[in-house]
Amino acid sequence: MKKELSAKQRESLVKTLQERFDKNKNRHPDIDWTSVQTRLIARPDKLWSLNEMERTGGEPDVIALDKKTGELTFCDCAEESPKGRRSLCYDREGLQSRKEHAPKDSAIDMANAMGIELLTEDQYYELQRLGSFDAKTSSWLKTPLSIRELGGAIFGDFRYGRAFVSHNGAQSYYAIRGFRGVLKV
Repeated sequence: MKKELSAKQRESLVKTLQERFDKNKNRHPDIDWTSVQTRLIARPDKLWSLNEMERTGGEPDVIALDKKTGELTFCDCAEESPKGRRSLCYDREGLQSRKEHAPKDSAIDMANAMGIELLTEDQYYELQRLGSFDAKTSSWLKTPLSIRELGGAIFGDFRYGRAFVSHNGAQSYYAIRGFRGVLKV
């Protein structure tokens, strides 16, 4: 698969990202768009990944800036887990362990193909400080190896006015569970 955007696609994506950036200043109060745009234009590979996030319903936005390196962190900020990334097992091992009714893919494999990472538990709690995400859905999270070795995987959601992290078997999948990605640019 070709991992670059046409000039028209780049222009459209940057416009969409700028509109979202301007509309959600609370997510990045100390970051200016000009520096974001400069960084994006310099990294067409990252633009491709951001386009994949957008295409699958993630609504990526800037949520952090590393002041030492200038690196920006983009995260899926869709209100609910991205629609184009639901009904997935956690990883390939979980997918392959399904005897029947296997989903089309796994969260880890799809994220890798998109060039993004699943949010960690800490990143998920940080995201929830910016709004209420996953009030009707849930999102697989990067699972610590100690849990994964025992067959489990973790996910997060927002219920009863707070964020929760819980667990499931890595082979499980639900129509309301997807994953949120993070990308450093």
